[in-house]
Amino acid sequence: MNKSILITGSNVGLGKEAARQLASIKETEKIILACLHPEEAAAAKIDLEKSTGRFIFEIVIIDTSDIASVRSAAASIKEPIDAIIMNAGGMAGKTPGKLTSSGMTQIAAVNLMGHVVLVDELLKVGKLKKVALFAASESARGIKKMGIKRPNLKTSSVEDFASILNGTYFGDKFDSMQAYGLVKYTAVMWMAAQARKHPHIKFISMSPGMTSGTAAAEELPIMLKIMFKYIIMPVIMPLMGMVHGVEKGAKRYIDGISKSNFESGKFYASHESKVIGPVVDQSTFFADLNNTDYQDNADLAIHQFIK
Repeated sequence: MNKSILITGSNVGLGKEAARQLASIKETEKIILACLHPEEAAAAKIDLEKSTGRFIFEIVIIDTSDIASVRSAAASIKEPIDAIIMNAGGMAGKTPGKLTSSGMTQIAAVNLMGHVVLVDELLKVGKLKKVALFAASESARGIKKMGIKRPNLKTSSVEDFASILNGTYFGDKFDSMQAYGLVKYTAVMWMAAQARKHPHIKFISMSPGMTSGTAAAEELPIMLKIMFKYIIMPVIMPLMGMVHGVEKGAKRYIDGISKSNFESGKFYASHESKVIGPVVDQSTFFADLNNTDYQDNADLAIHQFIK
């Protein structure tokens, strides 16, 4: 059982709901809300204490797109934690393709880079004890109904993965939806590499599925935001049976860090043609996920950007 858990992006949506569900487990002794904005983190803490009746929440301020911020946050964690849920991410606002100081695009930095640095720092000083869960996405293996293609890199070399992270993969036509899926794919491969490097820690990639009630739509360009908020998510997706509530999405996280049937290094998400419902090992229909060379190349590519 995990007594202490850190959740990034936990002031709203899936992260906050995961914190709420974890607080309902009596064995949970501490939940660290790792958030970007102090005011929003404080408000979430008060709300969670009120709704759960438990006063086990602590706040750590972290900007997952900034390496220095992540290292400072990791250093502020004084006691070891049992589990980490890497939930922060999204579409990176209006400038997903803009390069950060690391050389990664904003969408790659906010979803992946900060989490890599956080895990590296915690492992370095022995502060991560049991399990690391990365919030993956069905888009990492493609969603045909949404026009998101399955990753099909030329050679899956270090250079291929690096081109995803710095945006050159897309040439002059940066596609934020495709970029999101490919960044999540790179993250899944990194997680698999970590599982082999650190066999005493369980590394699970778990998609929350297509979930309503998240803040993701707020970060989209204005026209796409309107489409998602008022047409796609509330009307089209339910009619197609392609969306579930935030409670079910967060429950996937809780199961991922607590249930023994999930295997380290694997990527779990909905069945191949689905974006909700029971989760399965995605490598059963996407063989590239099991390629250890590809996994190591993704790991090496990411660390080229981390100084």
